[in-house]
Amino acid sequence: MTRAPISDLKARLSRYLDMVRAGEDIIVTDRGKPIARITPIGDHLQIEGRLEMLARTGQLRPPLREEALDIGRLERPADPEGRARLLLLEERAEGR
Repeated sequence: MTRAPISDLKARLSRYLDMVRAGEDIIVTDRGKPIARITPIGDHLQIEGRLEMLARTGQLRPPLREEALDIGRLERPADPEGRARLLLLEERAEGR
């Protein structure tokens, strides 16, 4: 990963963009502190690659089970009298 101060990035933008096209990440710095990252767009548009990056950086925790949740298998509990609806309407009327 290459570090580039803002002034150098402005002066040599084409050179840095060529490096990004070649697959390299560029860390942009301001007075020595990282403020941005320029990365190749191809890999990060793929969902799997994005999820892996988020998990690596601690922004996402992968599921404990391998199988995906099948929303179609979830069933709504029976409520023939419509009590859940009435309770919800009461809460809304009370402003809770």
